[in-house]
Amino acid sequence: MAMPDAVRALLGVARADRERLSSCVYNVGAFNPSAGEIADRVRRAFPDATIDYEPDLVRARIVASWPEDVDDARARSDWGWQPQYGWDRAFDGYLVPSVKARYARAL
Repeated sequence: MAMPDAVRALLGVARADRERLSSCVYNVGAFNPSAGEIADRVRRAFPDATIDYEPDLVRARIVASWPEDVDDARARSDWGWQPQYGWDRAFDGYLVPSVKARYARAL
């Protein structure tokens, strides 16, 4: 999930009509790329990037216990949650420009 969507989700539920809320806890979802998909996108955007990845076995077991996807149907129904950033927009329109701006001298 891109940070702008996370902020919008928090503001959305905070501003929602309490009469419409069926829960006090909500899941919100957007996209869920694998480490390999992230590495591929980074290499396309930054061809000279060197990427090393070694899974942490303890954390990997924790992540493996999580559901494949987050069910955000209640948030969509109760207060109209809808992510604005998919994987392409989050990476190409949000992350890459921010990284390039931050490291303009190094790139």
